[in-house]
Amino acid sequence: MKLATYKDGSRDGQLVVVSRDLTTAHFATGIATRMQQLLDDWNFISPQLEDLYQTLNQGKARHGFAFEPAKCMAPLPRAYQWADGSAYINHVELVRRARKAEVPESFYTDPLMYQGGSDDFLGPCDPAKFGDEAWGIDFEAELAVVTGDIPMGCGPERALEGIRLLMLANDWSLRHLIPSELAKGFGFFQSKPATAFSPVAVTPDELGEAWRGGRLHLTLQSTWNGRTVGLTEAGPEMTFHFGQLIAHMARTRRVRAGSIVGSGTVSNKDWSRGYACIAEKRAIETIEGGEPKTGFMQDGDTIRIEMKGADGQSVFGAIEQTVHVEDAR
Repeated sequence: MKLATYKDGSRDGQLVVVSRDLTTAHFATGIATRMQQLLDDWNFISPQLEDLYQTLNQGKARHGFAFEPAKCMAPLPRAYQWADGSAYINHVELVRRARKAEVPESFYTDPLMYQGGSDDFLGPCDPAKFGDEAWGIDFEAELAVVTGDIPMGCGPERALEGIRLLMLANDWSLRHLIPSELAKGFGFFQSKPATAFSPVAVTPDELGEAWRGGRLHLTLQSTWNGRTVGLTEAGPEMTFHFGQLIAHMARTRRVRAGSIVGSGTVSNKDWSRGYACIAEKRAIETIEGGEPKTGFMQDGDTIRIEMKGADGQSVFGAIEQTVHVEDAR
């Protein structure tokens, strides 16, 4: 099934069920009011929502209405945990190669992951506000999953069973703030502002054969200022699948229902497929010509991130954001 959260003036919004073709929706009132409520009691609530979903797809829902992504918050507007991996090792290789640095062998067996802010996510059409263009504003087109409860020490295959939903993510990065933060040895903080997510979160069964081995085998399209800059394949080159990323999180602690895990920037060895973040384009330019040519985003720039199924229909709806640079003081 497909689910979204509508803005209603509250912090957690109102849970809605969305039709498979993303044209109609129905409030889940009477079954569950918030996404976290569903995640906390998945086995009891999800079958009831599935019944509503089927009724909606059949055109028989009495109180259905036209679905509007602009009215959406992030599917899970705030989460207990947001952990973003770097599952596409090609991205790491390119960035390190551009600065003439080696990739440690451990990076191929042990996933990179950071803990991001999870108290204030952006909706798919919310403006992306930043204080200064000099911060190096960059989009990052990614996949993400939402988990149920995962026990400590859980293995990768068992972890896959705990995936409840999949989404798209725009994990905004402020590239010029990253070096000084990493130099401190404590990782990202100010360089990672609020992440945006797709209008709709989707259960794995909706994805059919495209979802296999903990990877989603579809094309992720990134469109910057109306120009398609990336048609990256999300499946084949994902070094660590989502089960491995979740197991990495759960090695020393439980992972609770409502945790979100990101894939990191989707990246392919075939440079003709484009890029899912500007930093990767700049790395390629440096490798080829000695220096980057492409600048980072500016005030008024737009980014659209979308993934379509084999039928050509949008799976998650699109993230469509505009950069707003304004004095934050």
